[in-house]
Formats: sequence, structure tokens, C-alpha cells
Amino acid sequence: MSRKAFYSFHYVPDSHRVAQIRSAGLLEGNQTVTDNAWEEVKRGGEAAIKRWIDGQLSGKSVAIVMIGSSTAGRKYINYEIEKAWNDGKGVFGIHIHRLKNLAQQQSPKGANPFASIPLTDGRKLSSLVRTYDPPYSNSKDVYGYITQNLSAWVETAIADRG
Repeated sequence: MSRKAFYSFHYVPDSHRVAQIRSAGLLEGNQTVTDNAWEEVKRGGEAAIKRWIDGQLSGKSVAIVMIGSSTAGRKYINYEIEKAWNDGKGVFGIHIHRLKNLAQQQSPKGANPFASIPLTDGRKLSSLVRTYDPPYSNSKDVYGYITQNLSAWVETAIADRG
């Protein structure tokens, strides 16, 4: 079964890293947004941004948070995570810091973005949501590991939600 995925990530530093995974074609993902289209959405203010995110999440079975060096704690990434979780979607994260960007650079490992999101029982979302950190330092090996495991991680995240 082909799953539909929403990719959540910090656009400026990580768009090329995420594009590598999306271009593998393993999942049907949300469409990339052009800079001009995003600027138009942002001009509508916070309510317009949230409506756009809600629309992008609609019909998706899983939200994949692509964790770069500065993903954790970003306002709209937190909104995407919380919205996906509250809508009952599978949610998980992948550390992408060892994938090279357009300048052929890796980045420092980012914090777990689920660790700052509280649940109603006082625990953090990180106690329920899995993150994956490829065990390689070479970008090609990291890419291979992610693409080899992505479909299984999606199914695990969906199964974790019951």
C-alpha cells in the first residue's frame, strides 16, 4: 500500500537534504512549495499559515519530521507535529544532519523536537514517538539507510498509533 506522507522540516537549512529523500519516490509526499507561494501564504498571517498546514496534512497517513540542526522548537514545526498527533496520524522523526546539503556540508545533530511537546499526562511526546538516527557518517550511506528503512518506519509509526 502506498502511504501518503507529510514532511515537516526547517526549510532554509534542510530543503536540499529533505529533497534527496523525497526524490527517492518511496512515498507519496506533500508537494514542495515555492518560495513565492510560501511568501503569499505567510502574508495571510498565522491563521493562513495554519490553514495551509492543515490542508497539507489532510489525507496524509503519517507525518515525518526531518530533524536538522535547528528543527526543534520552531513554532510551525511544533504546530505540524501537534496537529498530526492530535489527528491520529503516525508520527516519527529522522535525523538528517549527516546528509550533505547543496554546499556538500553536513551539520550538527539537532535536538529531538518531540522532547518539548507536552502530553496531557505530563509526559513529553518523545516518550511515544520514535526517532531514527542513521548510524553512518558518510552521506551516501545515510541516504541508503534512510531509503532502505523509510517504508518500515512509516508502517511502525502508523501501527504505534493503534
